Amino acid sequence: MNFIITETQKAILELYKEEIAESVINIQETRKEFEGQATIVVFPITKISKKSPEQTATEIGEYLVAHVEEITKFNVVKGFLNLSIAESYFLKQFNEEILAPDFGIFPSNGKKVMVEYSSPNTNKPLHLGHVRNNLLGYSVSELLKAYGYDVVKVNLVNDRGIHICKSMLAWQKWGNGETPESTGEKGDHLVGRYYVIFDKEYKKEIDALKAAGQTEEEAKKNAPLIKEAQQMLLKWEQGDDEVVSLWKTMNEWVYAGFNITYKNLGVDFDKFYYESNTYLLGKGTVDEGLAKGVFFKKEDGSVWIDLTADGLDQKLVLRADGTSVYITQDLGTAEMKHEDFNMDESIYVVGNEQDYHFKVLFLILEKLGKSWAKGLYHLSYGMVDLPNGKMKSREGTVVDADELIDSMITTAREKTEELGKTNDFPQEDKDELYKNIGLGALKYFLLKVEPKKRLLFNPAESIDFQGNTGPFIQYTHARIKSLLSKSDYKFGVGRLAFGGISGVELEMILQLAKYPAEIEIAAKAFSPASLANYLYELAKLFNKFYHEVPPIVKTEEGDLKQFRLNLCKKTADIIHAGMLILGITSPERM
Repeated sequence: MNFIITETQKAILELYKEEIAESVINIQETRKEFEGQATIVVFPITKISKKSPEQTATEIGEYLVAHVEEITKFNVVKGFLNLSIAESYFLKQFNEEILAPDFGIFPSNGKKVMVEYSSPNTNKPLHLGHVRNNLLGYSVSELLKAYGYDVVKVNLVNDRGIHICKSMLAWQKWGNGETPESTGEKGDHLVGRYYVIFDKEYKKEIDALKAAGQTEEEAKKNAPLIKEAQQMLLKWEQGDDEVVSLWKTMNEWVYAGFNITYKNLGVDFDKFYYESNTYLLGKGTVDEGLAKGVFFKKEDGSVWIDLTADGLDQKLVLRADGTSVYITQDLGTAEMKHEDFNMDESIYVVGNEQDYHFKVLFLILEKLGKSWAKGLYHLSYGMVDLPNGKMKSREGTVVDADELIDSMITTAREKTEELGKTNDFPQEDKDELYKNIGLGALKYFLLKVEPKKRLLFNPAESIDFQGNTGPFIQYTHARIKSLLSKSDYKFGVGRLAFGGISGVELEMILQLAKYPAEIEIAAKAFSPASLANYLYELAKLFNKFYHEVPPIVKTEEGDLKQFRLNLCKKTADIIHAGMLILGITSPERM
């Protein structure tokens, strides 16, 4: 309704002899308890009118009704001017804009953005926390694509370090040569099992040393297992053939397992980076920083940056022995990624426990004069809790991603079969449907919450065919598809020669019209949550429409029927497109 801004500018010029910038005119959707569809917030205009908000609103309202055909009446509530817009305006908008094939599709904006997500460790399978990360990273990527960006999805795999050596050492000691092929176990699960075994055996050694009189801190350092793991890491860094060969073998097992999980989650990547290839990067950046005076050396030879003037602290960037710390590697990797893709923006999807790390990383890059550092963004998200408490991977009490996916599909099968609506489906179609419902429930539940918020995941609550859930929206889509099929729908606009549209039909047009703005809002915020909740509101409104209007299938042929079928079709199209951005499939039948 941009015309309201233009016409309001004309009104102010006519009434108060002053030009006003578009940005001063604030148009909002009229609140449901008041009559109208658009509301002008009058308070900023009173500086020009030199009159009370109520009088200013009344004068502008009278001018608009007298001079603008599309505005039929107005009412004033304090400093808010509520405008009623002619039905003909909305019908024209529906037919000419909303029904257009390119509605909600943004052209390329010529910018490239990188989204880095997943970033797993290769010593254990993916868990519920990784699931939130993967779904968020994938959905943000799809959102940005929809908004016109050229998107590159990357995964930085943490495939080296002491935690990897723990799994390797435990397998060497207690594995008896078993493999994913010999056990029938997914490779990431097999390797993760040995990570848990290491921790149990390590704790036994700590307890024995403590019983012999050592403190806990001493026992943790002196336990033979941890010393062996540290020795193995040293051998890996020295390129020992036997250790490197075992490392490659066990990592391949893990990657094969991850690929299955990624496929089941429906996420993908354009490029993988591996920490084993990037952990030595960044030393050149440190030399550059020393030359520029950004970093300084302490007496022991270690290199630091002082960020106290920026409200942070002093940060080590290179140890005294010349070895890297984690941020050194990240500095080098950031540089390499920019060289590889020359992107305008780069988004790191990483949990909020790393907030401080990314503040420091981005600030260092800015101080080093990297012009592209302004385009770096940490998409920080909250942890996922369960009704029965936190997850601990060392103790093997995590919610495994594969088990979670399987249980969601099983629950979807049970709940759907209770309703008895799939009895005539072929088995293959049933299996596909249950997978789509189960995963739709999981994805929607995790994505409908703002990323920054910590969330409590309740699997039973997520699979519900009523309420703010994925299955409710999926079911609405299937209901529309069934209705269109029964009506033998064919696209056509019609002459609109009928006696008016109902209140709920007007609400439908207004809700559909918001879709492009919702894509823009969600993309700019890097948050699928607002889009998810928009789709829920649309589905809820459609169900109100479905129950309030006479049965569409029985409506006599003509413009009214065509209009209502078009409303249905466009609702289904937007649900389908919006849910795909969330990574969710909308079934044709349920």
